[in-house]
Amino acid sequence: MADEIFEDDIYTLTDEEGNENKFELQGSLELDGVTYLALMPIDETDDEFVILKVTTDDDGEEILITIDDDDEFDRIADIFQDELFGNIDYDEDEEPDEEEI
Repeated sequence: MADEIFEDDIYTLTDEEGNENKFELQGSLELDGVTYLALMPIDETDDEFVILKVTTDDDGEEILITIDDDDEFDRIADIFQDELFGNIDYDEDEEPDEEEI
């Protein structure tokens, strides 16, 4: 369901405390007329991504906001997880456990 995968799109986001952080766009998804973006922090080594919703402000400018509804967030996170990371075999270099043989 992820519409596009981007490689070189970098977003600089400012948090509530005024700190700027850079994120790389991993993918976008449109569902029920709403666009969501999956962004990976550039400066961190973990595999957790941030999901933001695209909306417009009072001036008609596109802005990114957090998803406050837990059910909506979980649904979108599951879709991104399946689409972006579902095909990665994290254990491909490991020997199989005796239980798996």
